[in-house]
Amino acid sequence: MNAYYFYRLSHYLYLKKVPVIPKIIQLFIFLIYNSSIPFQARIGKGTVFAYGGIGVIIHKKAIIGRNVVIGSSVVIGGKKGQFILPKIGDNVYLATGSKILGEVKIGNNAIIGANAVVLIDVPDNSTAVGVPAKILRK
Repeated sequence: MNAYYFYRLSHYLYLKKVPVIPKIIQLFIFLIYNSSIPFQARIGKGTVFAYGGIGVIIHKKAIIGRNVVIGSSVVIGGKKGQFILPKIGDNVYLATGSKILGEVKIGNNAIIGANAVVLIDVPDNSTAVGVPAKILRK
């Protein structure tokens, strides 16, 4: 079982305005996978969490496209003082340990390298690596 399936169930119940069960499922995800995947986040269909989603942290207002591969220990969140969060396109690969922080847009078919810290926009069909991340190729 993958944390994504539990997320889908809790998100569905949240949209149907079921009061307590989504929170219980979110707690279950935290206990089993050591992850924070809130039911309020918008995660597209076909998304895969590597290794079940161990160590993944996603902000509740993050927007993630379809068919995204999210490695273990990935963080998708904001920066202090900013209320606009990352938007991740379709068919993106987020390698293990990558951090996507702040008002950042990751384009479609992009690749984010392992342990990269992304603080800038990544265009479509690009690869970003490093700390802080730089565009390696387009």
